[in-house]
Amino acid sequence: MQDLFDLIPSREWWRAFFGAPDTWWQLALLGLGIGATWLLGRYLRGRLEPITKPGVVTGVSRTAVRTTAIALIPALLWLWLAAGAAVFRKLGMASDVLRPAMLLVGAAAVIRAGVFVLRHRFSPGSRLKAWEGVLTTTIWILVALHILGWLPLVTEMLDEYALSFGKVRVSLYNLVSFALITAFLLLAALWISNVLHRRTMKSAVLDASMKLALTKLTTFTLGTAAVLGAMVAAGIDLTALAVFGGALGVGLGLGLQRVVSNFVSGFILAFEGSIRPGDRINIGNHYGEVRALHARHAVVHTEDGLDVLVPNEILLTAEITNWSYAGDQKVRIRLPVQISYDDDPDKVSALLLQLARENALVLADPEPVALVTGFGDHGIQLELRGWIDNLDGGVADVRSELYRRMWQAFQAAGISVPYPQREVRLREKPPETPGPASDISKRRSE
Repeated sequence: MQDLFDLIPSREWWRAFFGAPDTWWQLALLGLGIGATWLLGRYLRGRLEPITKPGVVTGVSRTAVRTTAIALIPALLWLWLAAGAAVFRKLGMASDVLRPAMLLVGAAAVIRAGVFVLRHRFSPGSRLKAWEGVLTTTIWILVALHILGWLPLVTEMLDEYALSFGKVRVSLYNLVSFALITAFLLLAALWISNVLHRRTMKSAVLDASMKLALTKLTTFTLGTAAVLGAMVAAGIDLTALAVFGGALGVGLGLGLQRVVSNFVSGFILAFEGSIRPGDRINIGNHYGEVRALHARHAVVHTEDGLDVLVPNEILLTAEITNWSYAGDQKVRIRLPVQISYDDDPDKVSALLLQLARENALVLADPEPVALVTGFGDHGIQLELRGWIDNLDGGVADVRSELYRRMWQAFQAAGISVPYPQREVRLREKPPETPGPASDISKRRSE
């Protein structure tokens, strides 16, 4: 701490520094450059903002336009300071203020453009976009401390504030280092994971479930390695993980069972391949296509246009109908119908088979069949069975179309579909027989 206070110049230094005319000229040049570039930045932002919207720029990528706009302002300020320093040296004036200012401004330009390009490499709408300013400022502060020579002293100051847990000593420097190194290592892990993800998805050897499993495993492994590597690099003793492991075990026992269960279930589903992206499933009252499998849930896009988030644990333990499990899109549909006892079942069966063969979605092999399944209370029960292989439109559309054609054909052929009927018979009250009870009732009436 004392070394940091030693950096503060004495009163005589301040008098000599601000008493020199060259210092005021340098400060004036620096202030004028900052003000001019700030006004220029506002002007350029207003002119470039409309053309950075999607669909406006043609022939030039939006990334190139925005990167140029972001790095242009610090670059112009750096050129201004470089020109001023050259003029001062030509005139024999001091430039001890402009030289470090040039280094700081140049570092800001490079860091700002680099962070923007890095963030865009992940995706324009990634979560890194919200942390772009914080990340840029943090990197620039570290570089500025290094340029000014203050980084070792700041490190020593942060290391003086520490807490001891037995033999483990954790200082403020360890925590700050751990946070910064973790952020950078996680960025590197995320970048490597995205590269491997793109390469894995292009593979023609692996199936979809194995690609998803390898991507998840790679991301989890790289993330864990980044955190452990940050702890080692920050000087944190790994024996502290024993305390953290105990706390994590208590947390899992109290309230994180479902989270861990969904996480592990996601890996099992990915490696097992029972449910893959693109499969069509029935789960509960929902029928739809599996759009994505995440670490905690799966996204099922229903026929109503809804995205249902189903926890992985339910997909692993509940009874689910997977219409695409074996890779064969053929499914059989059943259409029960009932006719009157006055109609000929053979004639109706032939009519049903004709309707099935005329439908373009019903397969000819296997052939559709029409069966008499029983004699009901109100009529003869039949069932039309056919196979289809187009699940994109759903089974309901095929069933609806066949039932509509069935109704039209029944109306044209005079075939009646019975509806539930009940006969109620009222029996007459039997005449009263003479006896003691009737004699008593007669006497009461009299």
